[in-house]
Order: sequence, then structure tokens, then C-alpha cells
Amino acid sequence: MSDTIHSAYGTGKTGTVPPAIELRGIDKRFGAVHANNSIDLKVEKGTIHGIVGENGAGKSTLMSILYGFYQADSGTIHVDGKLCNINGSEDAIAVGIGMVHQHFMLVEPFSVLENVILGVEGGAVLREGVDKAREELRRLEHEYSLDIDPDAIVGDLSVGLQQRVEILKALYRGAEILILDEPTGVLTPQEADHLFRILGTLKQQGKTVVLITHKLREIMAATDNVSVMRQGEMVAHRHTAQTSPEELSELMVGRKVLLRLEKGVSNPQGTVLQVDNLCVDTSTGVRKVKNASFTVRAGEIVGIAGVSGNGQSELLEALGGIRAVAEGHVILNGQDVTPGRGVGPAELRQRGVAHVPEDRHRMAMVTNFSAEEAAILGYQDDKAYQNGLLLDWGKVADATRNMMEEFDVRPVDPHLKAANFSGGNQQKLVLAREMMRDPDLLLVGQPTRGVDIGAIEFIHKRIVAMRDAGKAVLLVSVELDEIMSLSDRILVMCDGFIVGEVNAADANERVLGLMMAGVDPKQAESEADK
Repeated sequence: MSDTIHSAYGTGKTGTVPPAIELRGIDKRFGAVHANNSIDLKVEKGTIHGIVGENGAGKSTLMSILYGFYQADSGTIHVDGKLCNINGSEDAIAVGIGMVHQHFMLVEPFSVLENVILGVEGGAVLREGVDKAREELRRLEHEYSLDIDPDAIVGDLSVGLQQRVEILKALYRGAEILILDEPTGVLTPQEADHLFRILGTLKQQGKTVVLITHKLREIMAATDNVSVMRQGEMVAHRHTAQTSPEELSELMVGRKVLLRLEKGVSNPQGTVLQVDNLCVDTSTGVRKVKNASFTVRAGEIVGIAGVSGNGQSELLEALGGIRAVAEGHVILNGQDVTPGRGVGPAELRQRGVAHVPEDRHRMAMVTNFSAEEAAILGYQDDKAYQNGLLLDWGKVADATRNMMEEFDVRPVDPHLKAANFSGGNQQKLVLAREMMRDPDLLLVGQPTRGVDIGAIEFIHKRIVAMRDAGKAVLLVSVELDEIMSLSDRILVMCDGFIVGEVNAADANERVLGLMMAGVDPKQAESEADK
């Protein structure tokens, strides 16, 4: 994150005024799962307060209780020192709480103005309500540096601008407290910088911000205070200036975590994957990948950076045989294996391609299957699992147990339903299934999406180990830190095109961010030097 963000934040306001939010003894169970265990939390007025924790730590449940999506089994909520009963989002909005969700709640064919006033149109005479709303929107845009055309169609806006619409919606409804859930997951670095400048302005105007994020760098740069949750409990509160990413990660996981990946220099050999002028269309004929050409060699990791929705997903699906290629060629170890021309996922697996899809639930596993069924999905015809014409479930269970032990999947129970494993353990099971096939080429999309910080460390080490074993790895991730940390070479995609290539050793976040926004590589380097 750029240094400009640090200047936007001073010390949080403290004193005798009551906290903006105080949660006392919040308890919530979902069956046997104790999602929130007697949680206490104070958020001081006019501060930016971060909440961190591993996947499943209870952060989202706690904020959902605060915003009225869930009701606590016990405990109380106090806003500005007053006890509040929040039984729905209407109650939360009424006491000045707004929420910007990770997945935006916008109607794309509507204008910015129409989205902002939707549900609060202002009475029977719609025209008068719209005119007043337009005037109020101009005031909010000016006061909080949320410059945006009120008549623009939301579907035509960038993700960063859509996020501003969500913030405007909350402010228009009178929010004094703003909850943001993983707000930078789909933003370029420049858009993230602008978002945090906006949050700084909100804070200066006396608003209170609660920031849920797994990015410790953002916590350190943007917040005044931070609270840490682990396994449904609140385990620590810190003044941000008095803690560190290392301490926060240890509090989150319960052990020391290596935050910086240590890897040696790559030793690339011959070309494994060659992609020539590849074009990929959606089922409705929209071209998502446009004339992509690149290579991946044995013994290197090539990362593809880009804001979500710029063609990376379709490219990876095509290379894995899931999506047909419209134009161009895919060459694997010198052989044409272009998907959609008689080549599908099964043949690619036989030829040494392993694929970890971006969405494990939609494409990588069936959550109603047992772990042993998930562990052989796609490889069920392997002779190692057969007894004559039938599957030998004893062999399958033994192989699954071996995968689980090798990749630290917990619990080590091949018969447990896949849905009962945490997201991180599900991901490690998918990675084990693909990596332990000893492929020539590993295609891996969003390897640590929804994965706990401890599992991220493990997964990154295994990917680097694949490279060091002489395998070719193509990595797609929206996490720029992950791309920069793992890759030896970085390709940048924007609007379906590969707009440039950067040696990872020379890469920096600003240049990559500008390229992700469509700026020419040479111009991006020039802009970054200013």
C-alpha cells in the first residue's frame, strides 16, 4: 500500500464520550458450532477499528449480529452508550449503522442515483424525492471525496466506483458507523489507496469505521485499533501503533507464522506450455480472452495478475479443458492439445496437466461427497484405485489418508463428508489430489481464497516445492501480494488482453496496479517513478 495512506490517519479519538459501539457478552450458536463465545468489543467514536481472524473465527457472524442479519442468543448491543435492540437491518440503519458488503448489493441497470435512493425514495411524489436526493448526493460526494456521476449506469462503472456507490448509499441513509467487509478484495492497488483516503476523510468528519480484512498490511496502515478473534472468541485488543503483523498473525493462529515466503532463485528449463493467440468466449458469445500468447517453462512459476473479471478465470478454465477455445492454440510439451477440438479435462489430466480451479465448491469438489470421493474426483479410473472393474474403497481410503497426512488435512478422516471440513482443509485436499499426481503442469487459481493464514503459509511452500521439483506452474490470483511473492514472471491482464510482462524481481505494486487498470507498461513505469 502506498505511503500516502499513512498520512490520512492520526491517533484515534478517545476520552469520556461513550464508544460508538459496545458489544457485551455476545453469544451465538449454530447447532453444535459456537460461532461467538461471550464477545466483548468497544469501538471508539471517530476511529477506524480493524477486526481480524482466521476464516471461521466468527468475525462475519459478529458483524451480522451488529447489522441485524442474525440475533444473538445472549448479550447486548450499545450504540453511543444506549442499549439497542437490533432485530433487522432496518433497526441497524435507524441507529446509524451502515454496511458495505464484500459482494455489492446494487442493481446494475439502474443509475447511481436510483441505487442510492432505492427503498427510501422520499414519498408519494417521486420527482420531488429524486430532486432532493440529487442535491443531497452532491453534498455527500463533495464532503467525502466520493466523486461520481449520479446519472451513470452502475453496470458500466468499475468495481472501485461501484464500491463508492455502496458507501454513498450508507451515508445517504444517515450512517454514522460504517462496516466494511473485505473491501479491497476486488480493487487495484490504486483503487484501494483511494478507498482508504475516503475512509480517512470519513474519520476526519467524525464517522466511525469498522474494517474486516485478512490483509494485515491494510490493518497496520489504515486502523487506529484492532481486535483479534480466534475460534469464536475475542482473544486480544491492540492499539495498531503498538502491535505488528507478526504479533497479529500469531494471535490469529495461536502459533508463530512465517509471513514472508522464502524461496530460492528459479532454474527454468524447457517450455512445457505454449499459448498462441488464444481467444475464449463465454456461452453468450462475449469474448473474455483476446489473443493471449505466452509460455510457461519447467521449473518456474508464472503469475497472472489482474482485477477479477478481466479474463483470468476464463483463461484458466480453457487451459484446464473446462471451456472451449474459440481461436488460437495450446501446445503442451510440443503437442497441440487445444481444448474444444477433441481435447477435454480427462485427456489433459492423462497428459500431465493438474488443475486447481478458482472455485473449489463449484468446480473442484462435491461437498456432499466424502473426503475419499473428493480425493479421487477426476482420477477415479486410475488403476491404483481399481479391483477388477470396481473401485477398491480400501485402496481409495488408504490413498486419501496418505494425501491428508502429506498435506496436513485435518481431521484425518477419509469417510468424513467434505462439507464438514473447513475451507482451508477443503483447499488442501484439492491441492493434494492434484499435486500428488506428479504433473508436468500445475494450473492453480486463487490457491488461498477463503483460507486461514496458517494454511496460506503451507500452501505457498507446496507450490514453490512443485517449482523446485522442475514442474511448470501457472498461477492466477487477485491477491497482488501472493502473485508478487510466488511468481518468477508476472503477466498482467486487463479487459481480456495480456497487456504486459514483468520479471517478478523487478515488480512493484504501483506499476502492476497501473497495468491492471490498462495503462501501457512503459507509461506505467514512467508514472510510478513520479
